[in-house]
Amino acid sequence: MPPCLESKGDTVLLRIKAVPGAARDAIAGPLGDRLKIRISAPADGGQANDAIIKLLASRLGIKRSRIIITTGLHSAEKTVELNGIDLEFARKAFLE
Repeated sequence: MPPCLESKGDTVLLRIKAVPGAARDAIAGPLGDRLKIRISAPADGGQANDAIIKLLASRLGIKRSRIIITTGLHSAEKTVELNGIDLEFARKAFLE
């Protein structure tokens, strides 16, 4: 399994590298042990974090409330909990 994804029961941990201020929102692909995500929103006031959650929820087809940024709220490197999905579903959504 890719190093950016880890299974914890019915939760998947996703390690990301956020790039705020990009031209558009996009999942750029693997970058080392993280998934690179470009966000057009600035890092100010949590706008980028909100945009990340919105993008991930849209890609997975789940409610935003099932996604929690657990570490890195004020950092480009973050860990995100994806609740109620399995590892294979997350892998297909982000890495194929």
